[in-house]
Order: sequence, then structure tokens, then C-alpha cells
Amino acid sequence: MSHAGWKRVLWQRQPYPDNYIPSDSFLASLRRNPSFIPYTYWPLVLSCCPITQHLGTIFIFVAVFVRLQERSLDARVLLWISVACFLVGYFVWEVLDYSSPSRGPLTRSSCFKVLKSSLLFFLTLMGLTPVLKTLTAATSSDSIWALSACQFLMNALLADYGYAKSGPQSQERLSSVLSMNAAISSSVVLASRLPDDLSVFSLVLFAVQLFALFPMLRHRFGAVPPILQVTLTVSISALSFALTMSLSPFVTALTTAIYVTVNVVAPGILVWAQRYKKQVLSGPWDVAVPRVNGDEIVFDKRPGVYNTLSGTRSSMEGLL
Repeated sequence: MSHAGWKRVLWQRQPYPDNYIPSDSFLASLRRNPSFIPYTYWPLVLSCCPITQHLGTIFIFVAVFVRLQERSLDARVLLWISVACFLVGYFVWEVLDYSSPSRGPLTRSSCFKVLKSSLLFFLTLMGLTPVLKTLTAATSSDSIWALSACQFLMNALLADYGYAKSGPQSQERLSSVLSMNAAISSSVVLASRLPDDLSVFSLVLFAVQLFALFPMLRHRFGAVPPILQVTLTVSISALSFALTMSLSPFVTALTTAIYVTVNVVAPGILVWAQRYKKQVLSGPWDVAVPRVNGDEIVFDKRPGVYNTLSGTRSSMEGLL
């Protein structure tokens, strides 16, 4: 049956049934998952780089702690490594700031302010070192290991793996603050088990570099080319793998399994699971969503077509 001259109205007599729909226009406006953007594998792998970097810093810290406890690493060497990492990180921070369009020129006053704050923290930590060394003297080592493991797990779960949107003045999330507090607390209780004050001071300073300053710098890496992010991720992973290799075969296997799961398996599972995503159907038949504005309800399904229910409250009050 030809549908020439057919109109979607019921008040006009037509030679078609009331429920007639032309075959070429049936469900022509149907859309499935209109707001869904499918993931691809390699961008997901690149997005996992901050997670790998953060896990790598945890493994590096644990390996350094074990070496300090076994006296196979000199605390003075770790202290100079921390100072060098701070200088390199500050240089990278200034380079990223200089490349930002909202950043002004580097001034001598800003450098002096950073130097003064760093020196103040350095002296404060040096004065608190004897207190930190005896902080957990009355606590058994088994309790310290369990507490540290739980806090590092909390640090990994609550960490902010995103990138800063605009400039260095972006506000930190509450979860990232809790993550940093958990890592620093775990580092302090672990440092209290070390044999001398210099080892405690060096380890806590190194922990501040890894869990307080490095995440702030990592949030700025959204503006760098992907090849630099991949290079940094591979470097941190290789360093953590080299440090944990001599500790235990089980630790080495666990580190490798975590890296492979995060960087290879997890993105593949997410891409594979997209086929089972629940389909959301949409079209011009969707029900209008009411927008409540005081005592007025407006159904704004289509521009210019709305119904209002105003004055209802006053009418009911008048009847009562």
C-alpha cells in the first residue's frame, strides 16, 4: 500500500488504519546509547600511566626502607638523592609553569620563598627526628607491618590520578589529601623502626618527596607529550623492579603481576566489556521531564511546548 499523502493526524479521514506507520519511517529516529563514547585500548593504556607511577613509588619506598633496615644502604646517600630529586622536580615544575600561558616570568622573590620554605621544613624535620624514632617503641613489629600495609592500600585507593586542569592553583581533592596523609603516616611508623636518627630523617624526607611533592608534579603532566609520560612510567617501573628484585622472588613476582594487570589486562577487560553495556534507547517519543520551579511545574520536553500548574497551592488553600 502506498503511503503517498499520509499524515500523522487522527482528525483527518485517510484511507489508512489509525495505527498505520510507513515502513520506511518506523523507528527511523531510534538512537542507541547516544551519549556513549567507546573506549580504545591504547588511550586506556596511556591513562593507566599515573596509576603505574604511583604504585611504583610505593614499591620504591618499601625497597628503600628494607635496605635501610638491613644497613645495605647508607642513609647519607639517600639524603643526597632526596635533595637531588627535589632540585630536579623544582626545575621541571618551573619549566611547566613557564610553558603555561597564565604564568608570569620567574622572579627572584619566588625562588627565595621556595628556598625559605624548604629550609624551614628541613630544620623542623631534623628537630623532630629523635621523637619520630621512639614513636612506636612500645608497639610490636607485626602491628607496624599490618598498619603500614593498610595505610599504603588506602593511599593507592584514594590517590588522585587525574591531571590539573588549569595552572598550579588548582584545588586539591579531599581524597588526594587523605591519600597523602595515609602515605606519610605509614612512612613515619616505618621510619620509627630504623636503628639511627639519620636513617629516620632520610627516610621521612624521601617519603615527603614521593608522596607529597611528586603527586603534585604528576598532576601537571597532562600538558606534556605522551612519549614523556610513557618514558617516566617505564623508568619508575624499571627502578622499582630492580630494587625489589633482590628482596624476594615473591615480591618480584607480585610487582610484575600488578604492573601487567594495571597496564595490560585491565584496559583490555574494559574494552571487551563495552559490548555488554546496557543499551539506552532514545528518540522523539521520550517522556517529558518536569522542571519544578517554586509552585510552578513546567514540562519542557520541546521548546515552546509546556504546561504549567501555577496557583495550585493558593487554590487548595482557598478551598480549605
